[in-house]
Amino acid sequence: MRVISGKYRSRRLKSLSGDNTRPTTDKVKESMFNMIGPYFEGGTVLDLFSGSGALAIEAISRGCSHAYCVDRNFSAIKIIKENIALTKETELFSVIKADANKAIERFKQEGLQFDYVFLDPPYAKQEIEKQLERLQEYMLLSKDAVIVCETDHQVELADEIGQLKQVREQSYGICKVTIFEMDNNHD
Repeated sequence: MRVISGKYRSRRLKSLSGDNTRPTTDKVKESMFNMIGPYFEGGTVLDLFSGSGALAIEAISRGCSHAYCVDRNFSAIKIIKENIALTKETELFSVIKADANKAIERFKQEGLQFDYVFLDPPYAKQEIEKQLERLQEYMLLSKDAVIVCETDHQVELADEIGQLKQVREQSYGICKVTIFEMDNNHD
């Protein structure tokens, strides 16, 4: 696993061993970023099921200004921190050991807003839809927010979730990438 593009390009990242994580392959990561970028002029990133931190690191490498990496697994947090250290710009990242839902509550208290959200949960879709509703309800998404969901290829997410509209869906073998954007014509 490596950083595909941007200022950290080609840096090798560590990934978690074990069956409970499935790191996003470089191929999927590259096409994900080509769909939403590929480069950015600032923006705050939320990687809600961070795993190795690879998506957040890729986003910062391509020009986002700050990334929040959330994972509840102690081993994941350790790997995320090691991978972030490879960037030599640790101040651009916030690492939070918490359950995704607790992290969302915390962000509400802190009044944060995110421009890019990566959701690659290890479990079923109803949770993704609930979390997307909560992110909107708590006003944690900027008006031009882009949400990237990586799921099992059999998962079908709704075309619209609150003000989020599905704009792209692409399957890669056993995984599927679904992209949502804020629908600002929606009142």
